[in-house]
Amino acid sequence: MRFKITFNRTGKQRMLPMDYQYYLSAWIYKVIGKADRGFAEFLHMEGYGDGRRRFKLFNYSPLDFGRPVLWKEKSLFEITTDRLTLNVSFLMSDAAEKFIIGLFNNQEAYIGDRFNGLDLTVSQIERLPDPEFSRSMFYRATSPVVVSRLGEGDQYAQYLSPEDPEYAGLLRNHFMNKHQKVPHAEPLAEAFEFEFRLMSDPRSKLVTIKPYTYWN
Repeated sequence: MRFKITFNRTGKQRMLPMDYQYYLSAWIYKVIGKADRGFAEFLHMEGYGDGRRRFKLFNYSPLDFGRPVLWKEKSLFEITTDRLTLNVSFLMSDAAEKFIIGLFNNQEAYIGDRFNGLDLTVSQIERLPDPEFSRSMFYRATSPVVVSRLGEGDQYAQYLSPEDPEYAGLLRNHFMNKHQKVPHAEPLAEAFEFEFRLMSDPRSKLVTIKPYTYWN
């Protein structure tokens, strides 16, 4: 299920860190945790799967705040609108629609670090139509798609560009692994048809997690 959450900006602060994604995800987990701490911890720590591969099967878009003023040297957005929106998706049955709407409606949020951030209140949440899938489709990634490879002898994973020759095969395997972890889903044939075509020039995006935090 996909939902659109609308926020009203309630404070006077207008500056938002460019690397706000961690704070946004933390708020989503916090809201879920208020209703069901066990499920929130499962999403955060475990996800669906077995062995060393875990998938959360829940995602969210970047915040939509129109055309902000960019303070590149300070890594900040200056938000000029009082209305922001966010799309979230969950792998849940239709029966959970009212639960999700009730969970997020009228919630308050602070998205940002200890120096800059936005005070927000959820003014509306609505379910979006389910996508209609066809044999061939165009997709536009609104947030980074992470595909990595851990070669023999590598200590750290190597993150691949969509232009890498191995990208399509690894992306296909990733989709298969996710599908196989969906409860009650029919298994995919090992030889299912898959083709990937890159339709535009990819851009790399690096995100700082928990800025101004000292790691031990």
